[in-house]
Amino acid sequence: MIDLVAAFGLALAIEGLLCAAAPDTVRRTMNEVAQTPRERLRIVGVVTAGLGVAIVWGARKAGL
Repeated sequence: MIDLVAAFGLALAIEGLLCAAAPDTVRRTMNEVAQTPRERLRIVGVVTAGLGVAIVWGARKAGL
């Protein structure tokens, strides 16, 4: 559970840095995402979640 909270905090920190560093780019990207079909977003979400789990698993396995 501690790892989950830490990962959530890290995700918020990264998102905050992106918004602070490049707000116009983030706004443009959000508009593009809003126009993306639902099924494509769902596929991207599943693939991204799977990739995230694989990275965490690999880091844990390597002892990082």
